[in-house]
Amino acid sequence: MVSRPTEEEALSEFLDFASSTPSALLVEGEAGIGKTTVWLAGLEQARDRGFRVLSARVADAQSVLAYASLADLLNDVDPDAWADLPDPQRIAVDRVLLREQDAVTNPRAVAAAFLSVVDRLTDHGPVLLAVDDLQWIDPSSAHVIAFAARRLSGPVGLLGTVRTEPDTGGATSWLQLPRPDALHRITVRPLPSRALHTVVRDELGRPIPRSAMARIHQISAGNPFYAIELARALGKGTDEILPDTLAELVSARLGSLDPAVHDVLLATACLATPTVELVGEASATDHDRLIELLEAAERNGIVSIEGNRIRFTHPLLAGGVYFNASPMRRRLMHRRFADIIDELELRARHLALASTTGDPETLEALDDAAASAQARGAPSAAAELLELAIARGGDTPERRVRLAGHSFDGGDPGRARALLERAIARMQPGPRRAEALHSLAIVRFIGDGYLETAQLLQRALTEDEPEPALRVRMLTTLAHALFNTGEPDAAWRCAGQAVTHAERLGAPGLLAQALGIRAMLSFVRGDGIDEPSLRRALQLEDHESFTPTVLKPSVKHALILGWKGELDTSYRQMQAIQRRCIEKGEEGDLMFIDFQVGLNRIWRADFAEAARVTDDATELARQLGGDFPAMRSLVLKAWLAVYGGQEDDARAAVADAIDASKRSGTGWHEAWSLTALGFLEASLGNYDAALNALEPLLSRFGASANHTEIFSASFLPDAVEALTELGRADEAEPLVNALERNGRRLERSWMLAVGARCRAMVLAARGDVEGAVKNAQRALAEHDRLPMPFERARTQLLLGQLMRRERSEATAMLRDALSVFEELGAPRWADRARAELAGANARPRARGQAQPRARARDRHTPAEQRVAELERHPD
Repeated sequence: MVSRPTEEEALSEFLDFASSTPSALLVEGEAGIGKTTVWLAGLEQARDRGFRVLSARVADAQSVLAYASLADLLNDVDPDAWADLPDPQRIAVDRVLLREQDAVTNPRAVAAAFLSVVDRLTDHGPVLLAVDDLQWIDPSSAHVIAFAARRLSGPVGLLGTVRTEPDTGGATSWLQLPRPDALHRITVRPLPSRALHTVVRDELGRPIPRSAMARIHQISAGNPFYAIELARALGKGTDEILPDTLAELVSARLGSLDPAVHDVLLATACLATPTVELVGEASATDHDRLIELLEAAERNGIVSIEGNRIRFTHPLLAGGVYFNASPMRRRLMHRRFADIIDELELRARHLALASTTGDPETLEALDDAAASAQARGAPSAAAELLELAIARGGDTPERRVRLAGHSFDGGDPGRARALLERAIARMQPGPRRAEALHSLAIVRFIGDGYLETAQLLQRALTEDEPEPALRVRMLTTLAHALFNTGEPDAAWRCAGQAVTHAERLGAPGLLAQALGIRAMLSFVRGDGIDEPSLRRALQLEDHESFTPTVLKPSVKHALILGWKGELDTSYRQMQAIQRRCIEKGEEGDLMFIDFQVGLNRIWRADFAEAARVTDDATELARQLGGDFPAMRSLVLKAWLAVYGGQEDDARAAVADAIDASKRSGTGWHEAWSLTALGFLEASLGNYDAALNALEPLLSRFGASANHTEIFSASFLPDAVEALTELGRADEAEPLVNALERNGRRLERSWMLAVGARCRAMVLAARGDVEGAVKNAQRALAEHDRLPMPFERARTQLLLGQLMRRERSEATAMLRDALSVFEELGAPRWADRARAELAGANARPRARGQAQPRARARDRHTPAEQRVAELERHPD
């Protein structure tokens, strides 16, 4: 057929880009306009250029197996491409291809596995993923391709055709690439008269009279398929009764066939992958007669026979066969297939299409098939099956709750939330409503934050009677939610109850989660590490369950290690957890881990790695959508901006983080955002503003507080600096006492190091420079046990300042601090060190020579100036 220059150019340009970077081209147009011709030309060009082509042609069948298109794409790939993938991914691919029937599959692992396979194929050259008629792709396959498309990094092209009709609007809105400008669309336009004549002549093998061709062009409006069908009709002598529409033409063409062919064609149209054997059994036709009928349809250009597979030559013909049949004939044919097909999902779909109302057999089959699809990692297919049950009279709150779960797992939390809220409104108090409230709490937890999660769980625990296992899960999740909303005492009580109930229940996996959250809360409360509970939780942890990563004891253990100062050990463990999340495709969990890794690297002053993780988290948040994931990336951005030293950028980033944290109702994230603002103001010497920013945190901090771990009290050093610089050392004293007391009690290097530095500030503000120097030196000794170079340099800067006041040699100390600040990329603090170093290196003036008063004062902090005044005027 004729290919138009603009389409040839678009294909060539697309393949040029795809040979080095992820690119996509969607070929759009009305039915029959020639999209598939362009698509096939693209496949041929790609093969000529050395692309590995994975293709799928999607059928508009009423009964499609989940992952049908994905299985087609992988059909010709050597199994060696995934044989050594991590188990979750390998099992996922095998189940998609129906090789392994027993293993339960995580749908996110299917997507991660497909991405891994594509990445591996690109090691040997560019890859083309080609799908014809994307508007009909099954939702499970669409989810996987969408997941992979957003993460492609090598030479991969995606080529698809899309029918542009009112009922297919937004059919490809799910397809996004890492760069939005890498996705292009072309529209296949009608052919001009001469080109259309060439297409028709080549297809039919005979010339068409010019007058007839003019009429064909007028009626078909340049649509090649329509024109060919019109020419066929003319060839049969129906010149005077040419149909006015394509649908009428298809009906007329099909109507000319032997009635015996119709039943065979209807059976073919009911299947996504029709075979000679299945069609013969459903149409009750013996093999020889079936072949005779199929060959008649083939001679008429209706179908083609490829081995034992039967394919309609055009989707319009398949649609015409199906919808021209009476509803009763269609239902009868689906009933026949339900009787001969064993596969749960396909059988259930045929049963549903065979009836207008759901009899018990059909509803039970749909429920069983939905459970099977979910186990196979196809929640979108499971949701479709339950929707069929609901539409056929099986609308119950319980079924809607299950539908919500499948929708959530399939990546549609908004729909899941709406379904659950409607179902809960129809349910009476009791265990079933408790399950629904728990499901809604998890949906809100992932999408909106912790505040509503806590409220929903508290309602369920108070008003309903959750089953024992569910009660433990609810209490554990509630403890985590309350902790994050800033209610550690209430969280501690919930964790204790969760442990008690889990012990009584004798469920090791649930007990591990409860012990893990209790150990974490014990640490944050300032009670130290509950080694027995943490050790037991790690021993009991179920690594194969679909437990949210945030609740796993191994994650709690990694976090605690980082919070106690073992940053590098914690980082390595968190990296291993990151890899597991990536292998399983658990994006929501990965967002939590990325945040914790970013925070770890910021404390470690590895700002380059922190920036990389933050970029990944930002992109992931964009893909996930919603305020809650975005909030985490904004907090990390705020901290990096503050260290980066650009005041305007830092203020904007901190303001965004604070606003996002307030919207999410997450107390800890808001506290970290306020801490970042306090640190920014302290870095700039705006001490009144620093205290104003930190006031909400200081107001909640009691003088006898035990919770001074870095996770919850990293604001204290900045608060102490601001108070001492403003002459309020007495107010700083309780904060310093708490750091020192808890540091000694828990043997925590961070508390001991910053506590000694803060003590030096207080003593210096009171004029005890000698005592201040000794404490700063003691702080440096503690820093030697702590891998936090920025904090060490900050202590060095203070010690250098104090040594100057003692008139000791401070140059080496200040140079060390300056070198670290410059190496880390902390320009504000490098400027402070540089100014102190300039003062230390200034030549002394001759005796009696006056020194400009303003410049002398500029070289001292406000506290130092007050101490100097006291030294000059002791009375």
